[in-house]
Amino acid sequence: MKGLVFHGPRDVRYETNVPDPKITSPDDVLVEIAYCGICGTDLKEFFSETPNFFPANAEDRNEITGLKAPLCMGHEMSGTVVEVGKNVNHVKVGDQVVIDPSVHCSDAARFPESQLKKGETCSQCRYGLTNICDHSSIAGLGAHSGGLADKFICSSKHAIVVPKSIPLEIAALTQPLAVSYHAVRRSGFQEGSSALILGAGAIGSAAILCCYGFKASNIVVSEPSEVRREYAKRLGATVFDPSIYSNHENELEFVIRDLRKLSPNGEGFDYAFDCSGFPATFQAAIESTVSNGTIVNVAIWGAKPIEFWPMDITRHEKKIMGSMCYTTEDFEGVLKCFDEGSIDVETTRSFITTVVDLQNGIEGGFQHLNNNKKTEIKVLITPNNHGELEYSKSYTKVFQN
Repeated sequence: MKGLVFHGPRDVRYETNVPDPKITSPDDVLVEIAYCGICGTDLKEFFSETPNFFPANAEDRNEITGLKAPLCMGHEMSGTVVEVGKNVNHVKVGDQVVIDPSVHCSDAARFPESQLKKGETCSQCRYGLTNICDHSSIAGLGAHSGGLADKFICSSKHAIVVPKSIPLEIAALTQPLAVSYHAVRRSGFQEGSSALILGAGAIGSAAILCCYGFKASNIVVSEPSEVRREYAKRLGATVFDPSIYSNHENELEFVIRDLRKLSPNGEGFDYAFDCSGFPATFQAAIESTVSNGTIVNVAIWGAKPIEFWPMDITRHEKKIMGSMCYTTEDFEGVLKCFDEGSIDVETTRSFITTVVDLQNGIEGGFQHLNNNKKTEIKVLITPNNHGELEYSKSYTKVFQN
């Protein structure tokens, strides 16, 4: 089969002789890939001399699976089931599915060369918190081959059936949306509540849709980039530019003041989601919420610690929590929102800015996205050249031979 194969740092190749995946376990599901997205993490792995997920040494094996490069990339995928193992009963041949690409220690038994001890399972996985597994990894990012290939194989528990109302190109956006959905779900978001989102990159933009999925009454997004603000506005949010005070000595104080003015009755927001990960955005999240409000850190921070005054939390009984990745429940939640219409399919379609076939995936996918980060949102690769590639008029550019 065809695939985009990671051989080592800065060595990803389009190949036409990748071995076809085969059913080896009674719980396996074989999927023909329709679409697979490229995210910022994929870009970093593709271009970096020192990747974070794939091992820098191509001979190193993944702890859970025991596998090593070469492996196909790609983890944001949708497709159609073409074969199932004899014990699989919740999905069947012909079902359209999305894949939860997380790989955790409870998956180790499926891989004969796993580096984990037989039966070893961390406490988080025992409680169903697979998103914070001690050994967590991701298909298409070093655990095992991913969705930038004609076909993909996994345990059936990682395949979630897509309702027929949802097109497969939209279904391919489920994984990136699931990150934000998990944050909103974890916050305990209540219908009719207000939300502040700090940062309108991919995760922040997805958080807008997910807050609406939870029936938010008012969403404000703080974002310095004009392009991102305009996109957040198109998604239905009220936008604020914090950079207007960038040359003022009381910059943060004025930003917080203006953000609170945009909240209901000027009293603050019920929930704040920091999707940026800077000391200023974290402090703004804390001070822009109501008493008893909830602050969720969704951003991935660098190694340097920051300072904040605990009494900002204690005096007003505010809650701070973290949110990491997603679980299968979040995939199901996103799909339910699509199916019920609380997340609009056509609005979500605006995330897709380029569709490219697999053989053009390096130049028209990875390199194009890397060179056009300010205008591109989501690049999809379609290994099996689905029809949407031919008639897609809404996408910015379509690469096709």
